[in-house]
Amino acid sequence: MTSNLDKKKLDDRITEYILADAVPENISKTEVAKQPEFYKIPKRFGSIPVDELPLGCDKEKQYYKIYPRIPLPFQRADRITFGYPEQTPNRLFWGDNLHVMRMLPSNSVDLIYIDPPFFSGRNYNVIFGDQNEIRSFTDIWEGGMPSFLIWMNARLLEMKRLLKQTGSIYLHLDWHASHYVKIEMDKIFGYDNFRNEIIWHYGQRTMHNKKKWNSKHDVILFYAKSDKTIIKNIPTEPWTKEEISEKRARRILFDDDGREYILDNRSVSKGYPAKKQYIDDIIKKGKAIDDVWNMPMILSTSKERLGYPTQKPEYLIERIINASSSPGDVVADFFCGGGTTPCVSQRLGRRWIACDQSRVAVGITQGRIQSLYEEEKSIQSKLIPSPDVSIEYWGNYEIPSLIELSSLDFRYFVIAAYGGRISSSESYIHGYKSDIPLFVGPSSPENRITKEDVISFAREISTKKGKREGVILAWAFAPSAHAAVEKLISEGRAGVDLIKISPIEIESTRFRDHITRLHEDYDSFLTFIIPPLVRFSSQYLGNKTCVFDVSESMAMNNGAKIINVQWDFDFQDRFTPSRGFAYGRDDEGKPLYKVQFTFVRSGKKSIACRIQDDVGGEKIYHDYVIIE
Repeated sequence: MTSNLDKKKLDDRITEYILADAVPENISKTEVAKQPEFYKIPKRFGSIPVDELPLGCDKEKQYYKIYPRIPLPFQRADRITFGYPEQTPNRLFWGDNLHVMRMLPSNSVDLIYIDPPFFSGRNYNVIFGDQNEIRSFTDIWEGGMPSFLIWMNARLLEMKRLLKQTGSIYLHLDWHASHYVKIEMDKIFGYDNFRNEIIWHYGQRTMHNKKKWNSKHDVILFYAKSDKTIIKNIPTEPWTKEEISEKRARRILFDDDGREYILDNRSVSKGYPAKKQYIDDIIKKGKAIDDVWNMPMILSTSKERLGYPTQKPEYLIERIINASSSPGDVVADFFCGGGTTPCVSQRLGRRWIACDQSRVAVGITQGRIQSLYEEEKSIQSKLIPSPDVSIEYWGNYEIPSLIELSSLDFRYFVIAAYGGRISSSESYIHGYKSDIPLFVGPSSPENRITKEDVISFAREISTKKGKREGVILAWAFAPSAHAAVEKLISEGRAGVDLIKISPIEIESTRFRDHITRLHEDYDSFLTFIIPPLVRFSSQYLGNKTCVFDVSESMAMNNGAKIINVQWDFDFQDRFTPSRGFAYGRDDEGKPLYKVQFTFVRSGKKSIACRIQDDVGGEKIYHDYVIIE
């Protein structure tokens, strides 16, 4: 029997693994902006069709028709501790952002900033080299601009659902697709909710071009969720003396103390003397920012530079976050790349959600967040009270982490991934799918399902009126288990009526059949991965310099190859990539298998590396070296 207390604990786990990650059906459909006057059919031109819906959007099913929803569970893989564990953690997701967003609650985000692929070329947009990233971008480009827009629209509609009524969204693009995307956003968010086309002019020296003007700006489309959206903190920038003199059409004068000022004559017509305005006061007050932002790209010497070409500067994201959110607000970035948005959000005291389909990108973001905390600790600065960061996976799951789960947690995870529902009151029937009983094997692949497991499960099924079949989900089955299954089907054994038991291995295609039959492109979802095999060596060169080599390491997942190696030369229990080694590639884009590092001091050094393959396998390996 299950006590009331135990039942409550089980219900809490069900909520943790299933209900908290599910979107109720009544909020699955998002309202598309109604704009009958804007899209009014012109009578004088006759019957001309005008499409009010975004490209690819079905009136009833919206984008669930071409991208069916998959309610897979999240695997909680890691956690970065900031010292405030009682707070709900910020969340960093690895997975397809459309499906991750569908698992999140409506009206829960204050600000969204996204920097999606620019439709500027396949090679330019495949940054990290993951197979998921390559597969997705190949699909985007397959049908040209319409394909790209449909792919974007499905995600933009989900983002609208997630935004609060007072929320804002900033979409970062360039000239390749910005005008096309604006048309779609006008349909999704409403033409009246378009606020600005912000021009980020980053300049820099260019070559002469005889065919066109040099392109030196990006476009950021700023939309509101509703008319309740405001810019919360209007940013300013300093005046220059030349601007003050030119704008006010006044000559700069000096008072008796040598302070510079101008005379404002606007009050003279009302009988008042001209007002003296001091230059330093005007400069201090600043001028309001307009929609052209002159900001350089990240300098090559900047400590925030990671090394990949599409990285955006922190001061650009900081301006957006400061303007359209307040401390404690939730900021989201569903194309987080190297983690600029979550890092700035963490530093500014915002809550945040971030996601990327590249495991390498998520690893870089994770290391960057950890580095942010370590740097602030080292200078003893007062950290803004920040929640922990939860690193979670959707659709791709690490086998070693699953093995470490308790039997109960593993059981709930497997049933959720299989598309079933939990049963918390029966000993051998752990859940149901379409009213078919389910039994889940041990979390360790080494513990196979036995004949006794099959018979016990069959016996319990036979006690249920009308039940004549069941499914066993496990990593592996002993030969005796398969034999028992056959005998039950053909003869019935051990006092059990004829019961059909279906053994399904968790890594088999049968296990994910409920997903792959929804969409032909969903074959890559629901995969189980293992870490690379790391072979580490070191060579001391003298003068506190050492060479570290992992070039003999191997990816263990089928068809995978190692694509990224990060290094931490001061490993302190938590992997924090050393400066210059956060993006684990050399100038030619090859993994940093072999590196040379010079230490400041002698002694025993703790060294670690994080190795990642292109399907998501990851391993953190650490060792020690003696520096003389």
